[in-house]
Amino acid sequence: MSAVCRSLLRASVRPVPGFVSVNSRLCSSTASSASTKPTQEQQKTSIQRPAPSASHDWIGPPNRLSNMRPIVYRAPDRETQLEKRLRTLRQETEDWNHDFWTKQNVTFSQEKESFIASQLRAKGLSRRDEQGRNRSLDSEEMAVFYKNFLDTNRTRHANYNKEWYRRNFTITFLMARVTLQNMWNNLSPANGGKKNDPTAT
Repeated sequence: MSAVCRSLLRASVRPVPGFVSVNSRLCSSTASSASTKPTQEQQKTSIQRPAPSASHDWIGPPNRLSNMRPIVYRAPDRETQLEKRLRTLRQETEDWNHDFWTKQNVTFSQEKESFIASQLRAKGLSRRDEQGRNRSLDSEEMAVFYKNFLDTNRTRHANYNKEWYRRNFTITFLMARVTLQNMWNNLSPANGGKKNDPTAT
């Protein structure tokens, strides 16, 4: 992450627990976090979601299950119907991604743990050694699990990729329409103020 991004992430005027306000035109963030077994409430969200800001996106810390930063996209004053349609789709896509990767990461962790435990039992070993440390398998043994997991979830991953591309194509198309709409309104002041008309589509 660049120094500009780090600076923006710290620059919250009205902090919401776990969230900071960030100018979405200048910065985006990546995330990584350990996945553990979730409760039902944790699967929904890791922290309380703030209301959309009129000027900034809200970006929260990485979710411990999905490894994704929650984002609440800004809702500008007098938002047009086209802008609202774009924002809604982007927000729905963020939530859809969070739900998918939460379930995927939890399933992966649970099946990985079961595989390790079963392989150790086959060797006559317990999950922990004499010092109380977790025993592990070597890379060749774990490669069997990774391959089986990918094979088992191949269709699910393919469907995810198809939906991801479909959503991103639609988002890109709507962003282009919003940009063209704003350019037209800026170049045509005689349009009667459609730039700020919330009913403009």
